[in-house]
Amino acid sequence: HADSLPAKLINGGIAGMVGVTCVFPIDLAKTRLQNQRSGQQMYKNMMDCLIKTVKSEGYFGMYRGAAVNLTLVTPEKAIKLAANDFFRHQLSNDTGRLTVFKEMLAGCCAGMCQVIITTPMEMLKIQLQDAGRIVAQQRVMPSVVTTLKMGGTSAVLSRSYNTAPTPQVIRMSAIEITRELLRTKGVAGLYRGLGATLMRDIPFSVVYFPLFAHLQQFGQHSSEDLSVPFYWSFMSGCLAGSVAAVAVSPCDVVKTRLQSLKKGSNEETYNGVVDCIRKILRKEGPRAFLKGASCRALVIAPLFGIAQVVYCVGVGEFLLEYTPYNIYSA
Repeated sequence: HADSLPAKLINGGIAGMVGVTCVFPIDLAKTRLQNQRSGQQMYKNMMDCLIKTVKSEGYFGMYRGAAVNLTLVTPEKAIKLAANDFFRHQLSNDTGRLTVFKEMLAGCCAGMCQVIITTPMEMLKIQLQDAGRIVAQQRVMPSVVTTLKMGGTSAVLSRSYNTAPTPQVIRMSAIEITRELLRTKGVAGLYRGLGATLMRDIPFSVVYFPLFAHLQQFGQHSSEDLSVPFYWSFMSGCLAGSVAAVAVSPCDVVKTRLQSLKKGSNEETYNGVVDCIRKILRKEGPRAFLKGASCRALVIAPLFGIAQVVYCVGVGEFLLEYTPYNIYSA
């Protein structure tokens, strides 16, 4: 039974971990580029951001927040894959075929399910990724920045830190941030930007899954032999991923802005998706919505390419064949 869920989950988990490890620095650059406001740009572009990050925070600075991602990427992939399969199964007719609309619908439902894990994961990841930018900003403009403002007005976080010529780097771990959020804002604190995450992930799944399926079809050897060469899967995954990523880029900018709690000086706070869109349009113009779009395409393309390759190679199936799992399923 090739489509067994445990095999898929192992595949998804491995793909997710390999993918995250490969592209995390680009993702960090994306978050920082999306969060900087026009007028006080610290980073000109992706390379500039990465070079400055390595200089000021060392090589591991590029992997700030990667642990959160690696821990949660497997359950996230698991939910998404399981959900996509489940809904495809529910929606397919007797012959097992799906119309494009139903493919989109299945992708959409999968996107909705995965948000349960994605939102808190990205919320924490963004805090950790962006911390370095805020600190670096203090170094550049110590005169301006006298307080580190946190999104809320919680007593602990809104005290002002005196900026000596060398500001103290306040190192926050994911667990501390989680505790602080749960203490001050409850579970809802972890789900900040949920609307924006849905706005980004549902259209993404709707674009990605059907597009990938159709690109796959072009690569089939012949009408009898439905297998696809694995480089073709990789290319299809990359292309579909990039198209979908750029298409939903504006939602991603909004989400990043909503989810970053620490703000640099004179960076405004937002009350929600609509408010955020309005303020960005007013202060930074429509181009701001494509901040980090090229980074995002670069992050997503290999992620999905790698995922497709792991699926094709069938690591999960291979591992499960040599485990006690077979005894149950026999």
